[in-house]
Amino acid sequence: MAHIEATTLAELVKFAKDNNGPILVDFHATWCGPCKAIAPYLVEQCKARNVPLAKVDVDQSDELSGKYGIQAMPTFKVIGT
Repeated sequence: MAHIEATTLAELVKFAKDNNGPILVDFHATWCGPCKAIAPYLVEQCKARNVPLAKVDVDQSDELSGKYGIQAMPTFKVIGT
């Protein structure tokens, strides 16, 4: 499974292109209890299904959280073609 910690839109776009298709994006925060609880399961499921996973810490990337309208964590989005 491909995995990246993205902080910019350019990183996210490159990751999607490098993986030739849709990627799952996990918008999370380090202080978020539900984010911490679901993270191991999410990684396990992505590995089992060979789904590329991009993790975005919303506190580290105003650009991405603003672009995708993130208002609650965790939020999961599938992006790319």
